[in-house]
Order: sequence, then C-alpha cells, then structure tokens
Amino acid sequence: MGDSRISVEIAAQPECWRRAARLAESTSGALPGRGERVAVIGCGTSWFMAQAYAALREAAGHGETDAFAASEAPLGRRYDRVLALTRSGTTTEVLDVLGRLAGKVRTTAITAVPDAPVAERADEVIVLDFADEESVVQTRFATSQLILLRAHLGADVAGAIADAEAAVRDPLPPELLDARQFTFLGRGWTAGVAQEAALKMREAAGFWTEAYPAMEYRHGPISITGPGRAVWTFGKLPDGLAGEVRATGGLLRASGADPLAELVRVQRVAVALAEAAGLDPDRPRHLTRSVILDDAVILDDGA
Repeated sequence: MGDSRISVEIAAQPECWRRAARLAESTSGALPGRGERVAVIGCGTSWFMAQAYAALREAAGHGETDAFAASEAPLGRRYDRVLALTRSGTTTEVLDVLGRLAGKVRTTAITAVPDAPVAERADEVIVLDFADEESVVQTRFATSQLILLRAHLGADVAGAIADAEAAVRDPLPPELLDARQFTFLGRGWTAGVAQEAALKMREAAGFWTEAYPAMEYRHGPISITGPGRAVWTFGKLPDGLAGEVRATGGLLRASGADPLAELVRVQRVAVALAEAAGLDPDRPRHLTRSVILDDAVILDDGA
C-alpha cells in the first residue's frame, strides 16, 4: 500500500477490528438492549454506518431501529434510546440533537475522542480511540464501530477480520483501476455499506459514483452501465442481476468476502485512483475532518 496517511489507517483495520470486537462485552450496558426502540444518528459516513446497523439489529430480532441523518432526526418520536455515531465528537448536528434530547431519552455516543464535546451531551460514551484517524476521509473508525455493533448483536466477526486481512494484503484487481465510473449495490444492511463505498470514491478520488439498493438498480440506474463502468456489489446478488450487468458490457465485481472487508478494498481502490490522478487522498477538496457550523442547527420536532 502507499505512503499516504490514509493508506496506513486502511491497513490497520484488521487489528482495530479485533480490539473493537473485544470491547463488545464490556460496553454492552451502554449499547441498545434487546427490545429497545432505537434511533441511530450520524452525518456522512456515520449516517451510512447507522443505516447498516439499523438493518442488522432489526434482522437479528433485537428491536425496531431507525437510522437518520442527524439534521433530519424526527425528535418528536418516542424512542427508548438514541445512539449517536461521531468520529470527532464535535459535529454540530449531532451535538444539537443530543442537547435537545437531554433528560428526555437515554443517549449513547460512539466516538474516537475521549474529551470531545459529545461526552458532555450523551448519557453514556464509548470511545474507540485506537481507531482514531488523522485523515479527513474516514476508514478504520467507521468500520471498527460497525464491527463493535455487529459483535454486540451476537455476530461472529472472526471471518470478517480474516477477510479484512486479505483485503489489505492482496493486489488490487487491475480491471477496477481502469474503470471510469462505479455503481455500488447492496441489500439489507449492505445497502448502507454500498452508500459508504460510493462516498469513499467521491471523497478520496473525486470519482463519479452512485449507490442503490440492489433491486432498485434495475429501475433506471442500470441505464448508465456500459463498457468502462463497474458495478460493485456487497453480499448476495438478486437472481438474474449478474447476467443483466454483463449484458450492458459493464464490469461486475461480486465477491464472497464479508461485505465490510470488501469495503476495505473499495477504500484502497479509491486511494489508488486518487494517486493515479495526481490527487492527495489525505487532503481531499472542500472537506474538513469535522463539520462545525457557525449557527445553531434548527431541527423539526415533528414526527
């Protein structure tokens, strides 16, 4: 892998995941309990990880779980707990939601920074400081928090960690490095992973990318696929979709690896494409590590 800071952080993910999985038992009291009605909030990458976790939690039978961009959270709804995902712990929209919920609903935050402002707003805080990053573009913190949450739901993440070791070690498929456009597809919890994959390509490489639930891809988006364009899927493909993609002349990437480990490959491809274009993946255009707004965010209290 390259010498950029983000490349170092991408390569560290298997070990970060091991540490996150070990935390699952000791932090279980701060995480949503079985039967709780939960809202998960975040911004950008954290919103997409919230979507993945919400789908996983419901599929595991742990209770109704909604995921919202923090700026769009319907604060008038009744929840037993709100879980906030925020790497920096300083994001304006997340802090605003937690402040407005104080004393009304139990709140938990997962962050990378122990003394961040979010620690003063949330009732309980889980700190993954070992997964913090210098890079603007999130990689290891996002995936480590999802491993923690998957382990808390009772999943065996050993296979995911083994697949991540291969993802950081194996050469990248050259055909992916030649693609001019990417569409990412997922189903269930991997629909959120697909959205995050597209975001990595946009952030690090400034690439034209799209993401959809896999079944929705047939309803229009397939029309952009063709030679020189790639469709990258996470998890099991819907019946017949592989043949439809190949009929367009586009490249299909479908792997049997754990979807979160496959996201690690996407991260690496995004960095490689950025460097090939002469871009600095550690300093993406127009982005900062945390979005801190000058004015208070006004949210709708309605359902």
